Amino acid sequence: MVRTALDTPDEPDRRKSRRSRRKRGNGEGSIWLRKDGRYGFAAYALTTAGTYKRVQGYARSHEEARKKLTKLLEQADQGIPVASESWTVERYLSYWLAHVVKVERRPKTYQGYEGAVRRYLIPELGKKRLGKLTARDVRLALTRIREACQCCRNGWDEAREIARCCSLKGGECCKSRLSVRMVQFVHAVLRNALQAAVREEIIPRNVAKLVTVTTPQYKVNRGLTVDQARDVLKAARGERLYALYVLALCLGLRRGELLGLRWQDITLVSCRACGGEGGTLDGEACERCEESGIEAATLEVVQTLQRVGGALRFVPPKTEDSTRTIPLPALCVTALCEHKIRQRAEMADAWPNWQDHGLVFPSRLGTPMEPDNLRRSWGRIRAAAGLDGMRFHDMRHTCVSLLLALGVPPHVVREIVGHSDIEVTMTIYAHAALGEKLAALRMLGDALG
Repeated sequence: MVRTALDTPDEPDRRKSRRSRRKRGNGEGSIWLRKDGRYGFAAYALTTAGTYKRVQGYARSHEEARKKLTKLLEQADQGIPVASESWTVERYLSYWLAHVVKVERRPKTYQGYEGAVRRYLIPELGKKRLGKLTARDVRLALTRIREACQCCRNGWDEAREIARCCSLKGGECCKSRLSVRMVQFVHAVLRNALQAAVREEIIPRNVAKLVTVTTPQYKVNRGLTVDQARDVLKAARGERLYALYVLALCLGLRRGELLGLRWQDITLVSCRACGGEGGTLDGEACERCEESGIEAATLEVVQTLQRVGGALRFVPPKTEDSTRTIPLPALCVTALCEHKIRQRAEMADAWPNWQDHGLVFPSRLGTPMEPDNLRRSWGRIRAAAGLDGMRFHDMRHTCVSLLLALGVPPHVVREIVGHSDIEVTMTIYAHAALGEKLAALRMLGDALG
């Protein structure tokens, strides 16, 4: 039996001699037929290390291989280098954490990024080639991270003495999934890492930017009312940290800024009219300093106390705008003077075990105060003031909201509390109260009536 093979018009004749094809010039690359029936291509391209190397690839058809080769040569002509090394996602993320984040970012930021990389990104994407990572890979990884039960994944229930959910025989999964905010954070870490790879010309584009994730809806607490703030100060009056709560409500300082505050950061200028006595020799009150003996007082925020890697550290403030100088009102000056007297008594009682760090709000031995101790103090005051559920950070919200309600310009409020952008001040904090809404609608009703 005679068989006749018919050539298809889509594919070139594989039996044709190579001599019948035009020989490519130097630098044009090569295309050849592989043993598996696919077509390979190769060309020399500039690498990120400044050298040239032969880059290879393959395609299903001759035409597809030609297009990929043409794209590779176009990128080479445009000066876009290829990676000098074949990075995996795991290897690059480790490099990025060690040489970029750890060097340029704050320790607390590094701690958060390292946790996201170790717990979520490396298990899901670590084995993939960095140069071949696609937006689809990122999307599927984030979906798996979002839907995975963290109790099952981390063995939380197995570690308990008495199992309660996921590890029970026939038990139901507790479906302890990550919050929307945490998924957004993991995506942000990957996006920042890939953007650094783009800047270093390791990859041509950031595929994580092509993937969108759900944005969490924040419920911002307006803080305390004036009466509630007074109740807090009344409840704190007998506490050793009374001055701390005064500064938190009046200046909107963050917890770390308060615990990192030093006496050298506070400047008190004696009144020149009364010589710092608060009154004249005749017993009349000094009108210039309002009997405080202090004509001017300022406070500088230059460091903050954070727990990083299990140890308390003094680090720079959160942002550049967080480093600021704030004038002190009379209420804060009086509270700080009283606190100074009380601290000297504590120092005498604790001697010789007192360790002086120059802090305004140290522990009873002069060392940096554990944040948990402040939380316990706030718990007592909150309960005494009848404000269960109110956070310590809400006093910062209180300061901003009350200042805005008093008609203080937003840019002044921003500088007092140290926001990085005035949009933060207006968008997050400037929520109209019910009384303000009613007054506005009454004005509209009067105009229409």
